[in-house]
Amino acid sequence: MTTEPSPCACRISRRTMLAGAGATGAVALTAGACGTAPKPQDTLRGRVVAQTTDVPEGGGLLVVDAKLVITQPTPGEYRAFGASCTHGGCTIQEVTTDIHCLCHHSRFDLNGEVLQGPAVDPLEPFEVRVEGTDIILV
Repeated sequence: MTTEPSPCACRISRRTMLAGAGATGAVALTAGACGTAPKPQDTLRGRVVAQTTDVPEGGGLLVVDAKLVITQPTPGEYRAFGASCTHGGCTIQEVTTDIHCLCHHSRFDLNGEVLQGPAVDPLEPFEVRVEGTDIILV
């Protein structure tokens, strides 16, 4: 007595189905991992990220290793922002009297607010405190 394989309405082989299930699982794991990656700034909390003497009044400093922009909009007021442009994620390349992303020419003021698009959202702020001449990421 021979048994006929049961007809499958979807016409998909077991091999194809298992390969698809494996790929779906890999995508799900990758997507889940992406949401939990720490920001580079998280490892620097509680540490000195710059010196007040390096941040000009009415200007700022790009701290490449920390992926931060530190500004001094008014004398003695220090602010920190993530150095990723909110438009396309490019790293900020220049800080003068404002903050420039040269990838698509977005500009931000020293308080992280958009001056010129295509960016529409302000830079991500980070809290800092000053102890002597040390600027510490909180």
